[in-house]
Amino acid sequence: MGLIIGLVTDVTDLLSGVVAKLSQQNTNGSSLLGTLLFPLIAFFLTNNPLPNGTPWGTLTDWGTNPYTEWPRTGVIRTYDFTISRGVIAPDGYHRDVLLVNGAFPGPMIEANWGDKIIVNVHNNITAPEEGTVVHWHGFLQQGTPWEDGAPGVTQCPIAPGKSFTYEFLASLYGTTWYHAHYSAQYSGGVVGPMVIHGPTQAKYDVDIGPVMLSDWYHKSYYDIVKEMLAPNGSPRVFSDNNLINGKMNFDCSTVAAGDTTPCTNNAGVSKFRFQKGKTHRLRLINSGAEGVQRFTIDGHTLTVIANDFVPVKPFNTTVVTLGVGQRVDVLVTANAGDVYSAYWMRSNLSAACTPARQPLALAAVYYDKADTNKGPTSKPWNIPDPGTCANDDLDTTEPLFKMPLPTASTTQTMAVELFKNASDVTLWKFDGVSMRANYDNPVLLLANKGNFSYPTEWNVRNFYTNSSVRVIVNNKTPASHPMHLHGHNFYVLHEGAGTWDGTTIVRPTNPQRRDVQLVRPNGHLVLQFDPQPGVWAFHCHVAWHASGGFFSSLVVQPEKVQAMHVPEKVQQTCRDWSAWTSRNVVDQIDSGT
Repeated sequence: MGLIIGLVTDVTDLLSGVVAKLSQQNTNGSSLLGTLLFPLIAFFLTNNPLPNGTPWGTLTDWGTNPYTEWPRTGVIRTYDFTISRGVIAPDGYHRDVLLVNGAFPGPMIEANWGDKIIVNVHNNITAPEEGTVVHWHGFLQQGTPWEDGAPGVTQCPIAPGKSFTYEFLASLYGTTWYHAHYSAQYSGGVVGPMVIHGPTQAKYDVDIGPVMLSDWYHKSYYDIVKEMLAPNGSPRVFSDNNLINGKMNFDCSTVAAGDTTPCTNNAGVSKFRFQKGKTHRLRLINSGAEGVQRFTIDGHTLTVIANDFVPVKPFNTTVVTLGVGQRVDVLVTANAGDVYSAYWMRSNLSAACTPARQPLALAAVYYDKADTNKGPTSKPWNIPDPGTCANDDLDTTEPLFKMPLPTASTTQTMAVELFKNASDVTLWKFDGVSMRANYDNPVLLLANKGNFSYPTEWNVRNFYTNSSVRVIVNNKTPASHPMHLHGHNFYVLHEGAGTWDGTTIVRPTNPQRRDVQLVRPNGHLVLQFDPQPGVWAFHCHVAWHASGGFFSSLVVQPEKVQAMHVPEKVQQTCRDWSAWTSRNVVDQIDSGT
């Protein structure tokens, strides 16, 4: 059975909507992502380059340790984000969402390696009011853990009507994204791409930019979480659609009886332009809430050049698998047809891994002179889904910059479990605890004051002064989990079914590194990280699993955390939050993260 066609019985209606029946404003607000008006990305931003004509000088992707050395460009990139409510229809089904500057996906942040990024985030969420925070996924936050954006971990939520200014260094480069980290809020729209330009050996002609893949839900995140965490509720949450750059069609005849929400067939799909004979860079981002994505382009081979923020030795494939939070940069050469050719880009939610009512996402790729008012007629690759819910084999993904695995100074085994509490609510346990955040007392601020004793439900683990920490994740559940560690690129030592044999390590001379890795159902993941001071979230990136308690906080190098000078703005945010909550009840129905 093929990757695409075998998972849907009739795709005729889904394939016909290249001529959109809704305006871009109706589907995606002020965003141009997914349209042919979205500008191509330059190879780097030109202001203030270093001596050899590029912003990173003589630093390279193969000879420079990015964890200890990066350019000091002196350039500041400033953005202003206002988060507010709105109504859009990314797939034709109109729903209440959260928007960044009126856009879904939100505006792209762009910088060079070594630049400082400043983002002024304004919380304009009203009717009803909610707190929020924004996480800058994959950034190391060296020396600035309070900028990481995790409520109850590194900061208090931003109160309604208030603002927080994030300032952090782009010490890594490549492709990533930002998203809300308050409950499952980001599944309702607070997401956007980030591109950090840096050195690359890979040769390409055109940077197409971000390709955001996201499962989509017609209910609000709050209603989903409320149903999921009700007595006898189910932890399996079904998405309603799958989007590429915030767009896809939907069959409105499948809307449940009695649902009077406006819905339009053929809302429109995303479009891309390829130049015949040229090589294009695509920056794939899984920005969804749960789905494991399998990405292809009909008739084209994909050359993988980076996983998350880690450049890898290039390898060819026809399908790329991404768990939530993962990014994969690929090169694609437009050599499959003539200048009038058009092809379908596809991303499919893996049926074995992801509950989905409509798993197929489509976008149209047009060569130079192809008619953009006609849909492609290309056929999908016949690539059966292996059903393992795992990433590419670790043998195929080798970082360009070589880093041998250090000796672990401690090992922690953390089990993943499902259970029902006394109220018949199904929750997740991670290392024996179902986590619940305390918005008023971020662990980082307490650790900075010398307080290292916390309630069990916060699920905090202190790794003291260990030089390298190994973590064995034993997944005792039938679901896959994209494991994300804030503030680090971890080494991936091994993954597979069942339990680890305790000895086998894949390529210890230079193991894969990244910030998200899938652990397969009833399987194991072995990772290791070289600690940097801070308090760092370590959690499943499935929004519904994190809401259900699958979350922990790791205290790393506590003496150095205690010596940090936390800016006054962090304390002020907590005072603002305390003042707002003294007048308003926070309806925290989940873990809060």
